[in-house]
Amino acid sequence: MNQNNYQHGTINRREFVKELVDLCPEALIVTGLGSPSYDVFAAGDRPQNFYLWGAMGAAVAMGLGIAIAQPQKPVLVITGDGEMLMGLGSLAAVGAQKPKNLTIVVLDNGHYAETGMQRSHTSLGVELTGVASACNFDWTLSVRDPALVGQIADQVNAKNSCGLANIFIEAVDYPKALPPRDGTYIKNRFRQHLGFEPF
Repeated sequence: MNQNNYQHGTINRREFVKELVDLCPEALIVTGLGSPSYDVFAAGDRPQNFYLWGAMGAAVAMGLGIAIAQPQKPVLVITGDGEMLMGLGSLAAVGAQKPKNLTIVVLDNGHYAETGMQRSHTSLGVELTGVASACNFDWTLSVRDPALVGQIADQVNAKNSCGLANIFIEAVDYPKALPPRDGTYIKNRFRQHLGFEPF
């Protein structure tokens, strides 16, 4: 029987993301829509940041494709629980491919923050680490202590395993830091960072 033991998180997501991004300077970062994009942009805009606007559920699939195409680069997907729930099938695809250079970080506040703070399924008993484990990930981590950010960064930079970390964050709406919204610009800048011509 599934018992709902959800406890709200206390981690400041903006501080956590800033430290993680700072510790992973070579990482290619894909962000889910909304707060993860704001947080990564607030940590410092970089050409290797790929912000997804209006693509709910697509962040992990995008990260998987990049990880397969760029096996020598660490790839970090930073997304929210609502966005991850929309794209649960992508975890099965990741588990089938198991790229050693892919790390997924879910910022879990138990709510759909972008649409009015309705409760998400993670606050109702769905454990994303359990889903990832069942999908054959090398490792999963439930994080309630911000000091574990260094351990996650080590996994990102090592490029030797495929994992998912679920970060239990405060259900707080921070000021929005808006990254570029021009999809063509974001795509071409990302390609140029990797040494490819824009198209």
